[in-house]
Amino acid sequence: MAGAEGEGHIFDHLLELRSRILRGLVGFAVVLAAMLPFANKMYSRLSQPLVDKLPEGAHLIAIEVASPFFAPLKLAFFAAMVVSMPWLLFQAWSFVAPGLYRREKRLAMPLLATSLVLFYTGCAFAFFVVLPSVFSFLTMVTPEGVSMMTDINAYLDFVLVIFLAFGISFELPVALVILVLLGWVTPAQLRESRGYAIVGIFILAAIITPPDVISQLMLAIPMCLLYEAGIIASRMLAPREAAAGDNGTG
Repeated sequence: MAGAEGEGHIFDHLLELRSRILRGLVGFAVVLAAMLPFANKMYSRLSQPLVDKLPEGAHLIAIEVASPFFAPLKLAFFAAMVVSMPWLLFQAWSFVAPGLYRREKRLAMPLLATSLVLFYTGCAFAFFVVLPSVFSFLTMVTPEGVSMMTDINAYLDFVLVIFLAFGISFELPVALVILVLLGWVTPAQLRESRGYAIVGIFILAAIITPPDVISQLMLAIPMCLLYEAGIIASRMLAPREAAAGDNGTG
């Protein structure tokens, strides 16, 4: 009898999971369908940071025959994923929330909301601050006699990598808070490891950004500030035992 009840609970969970996945996919499909008619305009707006820095007469080009169709479509897919992320996370949250304790629920919602805001902030920072500076540097160092005309697919891939790099990097405070809440580190250990963290941040920035000092600094400096914000937030949210130990070592 107990085995039958267990199988029934598992079946109910599978049905709930399927329902949440379908709702998430439907929401994503609606957003994607709404964005597809504006895919070309979205690509034109996305390419503006580079177009503004190109020499007179230079422009983006399409090397492959189908690139003018697939590049905007790819951008619309990525944009729909980013825009529908709150809905997708809500479906995931609705599935796992019944199995969480009250304290876990109380902490999870602010962490999810903060992670979304930080990801969007990182993408906006990349678009409005980083990309214009990077393209200004790249056009400035272009050798004389070389026409800078970038393929639209190559440009899109480059920009999406930058967006993901900055969006994910801006999640650093949330990652630190989670590590502290799990008990893997303490705020005191994070503070003591600040020097190593700064070195690691600059190494990471040099790896994931274009090969120019400007973009590396534009990623490394905000990450250093976000590391400090993560320490402060972890001290506020850390369990009492960790907080007491932190005060004792401070």
